[in-house]
Amino acid sequence: MAEPSLRERALRYLARRDHSRAELARKLAPHGSPEEIDRLLDRMSELALQSDARYAEAWVRSHAARFGRDRLRGELARRGVERELIESTLDAQDMDTEIGRARALWQARFHGEPPADAREWARQARFLQTRGFAADLIRKLLKDAPDESA
Repeated sequence: MAEPSLRERALRYLARRDHSRAELARKLAPHGSPEEIDRLLDRMSELALQSDARYAEAWVRSHAARFGRDRLRGELARRGVERELIESTLDAQDMDTEIGRARALWQARFHGEPPADAREWARQARFLQTRGFAADLIRKLLKDAPDESA
């Protein structure tokens, strides 16, 4: 059985899910020269088979409920998406709901229990920080945590 061509490999990857250009190039690297891969990826971009913008939008849409803006930015950068495209994608996303997303994660994880002491506050803040939420947002959320006993 003949080995699949570079184009066939790229189409198989893209049939499964969108990939950033950098991800696709990395996956195709063992199967072709850098020049061949660049030509193929240029052609796939021209035909709208591969789009970093589409990839970034889909990735943010699928991960925004679990992560904050900082984590989304870092993950997209790690996947090879250009900084300008990341920023425009994040700006297009309704990030006004970031505190709402952080509150939903916090309530799911900590059952809406405000921190009882400094140690618990630090634990809850670390959880939100690892999810990519900004420090000022975390302070506001943990300070404004609804007090159920009142």
